[in-house]
Amino acid sequence: MTTSPGISRRKALTGAAAAGVAVPFLAACGDDGDGGDQTATEDSQTPNTGESTPGNGNSSAPAAGLAATSDIEVGGGKIFGDENVVITQPTAGEFKGFSATCTHQGCIFSSVEDGNIVCGCHGSMFSVEDGTNTGGPNGTEAGSVADLEEVTLTVNGDQISVS
Repeated sequence: MTTSPGISRRKALTGAAAAGVAVPFLAACGDDGDGGDQTATEDSQTPNTGESTPGNGNSSAPAAGLAATSDIEVGGGKIFGDENVVITQPTAGEFKGFSATCTHQGCIFSSVEDGNIVCGCHGSMFSVEDGTNTGGPNGTEAGSVADLEEVTLTVNGDQISVS
């Protein structure tokens, strides 16, 4: 039995059983999309709760916040693609949040390096200080792409959360 993307095994089997179709028992180790891993993928219709889950590339921040202040390097930053936010620390103790979506063509950023938030798709770069465009697609001049939208952060003790 084949299923189309977005329909879980459980839903397909339940639908077949309700229609009176004999379906052999199928078992597999894996997520059927009904409450397991909450990380959405391009082919998935699983809800994205924005929570960090082990193994998905996000920091292992305590549940109280998205990241610990110690997770963010001074002059650098960290990308949280599932939450669509980049958290930077331009100077010691100053934390900024920006959309993790490049304003050129909507790619999620790939890295933060040398004081810039970098898009791996076409090379756009944005300042960790204020989200201004510091270099355009594939090396064109600064200002050729719109600046990043700022995201409001809350720092509570050593925890950083999106407000």
